[in-house]
Amino acid sequence: MSGDHDFDAIWREAGPAIWRAVLVYAGGQRAIADDAVAEAFARAIERAGSIRDPIPYLYRISFRVAAEDLKRTSSIAEPDERAITDIVEDIDMLEALKRLSPAQRGAVYLHYRADLPVRDVAQMLGTSSAVVRVHLLRGRRRLAELLGDGR
Repeated sequence: MSGDHDFDAIWREAGPAIWRAVLVYAGGQRAIADDAVAEAFARAIERAGSIRDPIPYLYRISFRVAAEDLKRTSSIAEPDERAITDIVEDIDMLEALKRLSPAQRGAVYLHYRADLPVRDVAQMLGTSSAVVRVHLLRGRRRLAELLGDGR
């Protein structure tokens, strides 16, 4: 274990990808993505000496913080359409993704858009590969239902 992580470099290199994934997970709610990623970096810096691989840790904590914020928020804030449209170019897909559960959105985005294997998605979401496969299966079925058979 090493406390020699260069969090400035990690922020520049991985921060935007983590933020985009959390933004999609949060259904386009920029404030949740901003807070979750900032909190994850703050926790990582505090625990730098005990973190072996900071990037999966940052994803996992970001998703956990975002999930807590989503549960705590009784009214869903309006998504930042411009920010999320930059990530998901297809408007129909964007609307369909918003109708998935946060866990399904996260799994679908990380696996299909970020092109990560199920094992890595599970590590980043802080869950098992089996749970990720269930989210992917249900997410694909729901997207097919929402988008029609043509996709």
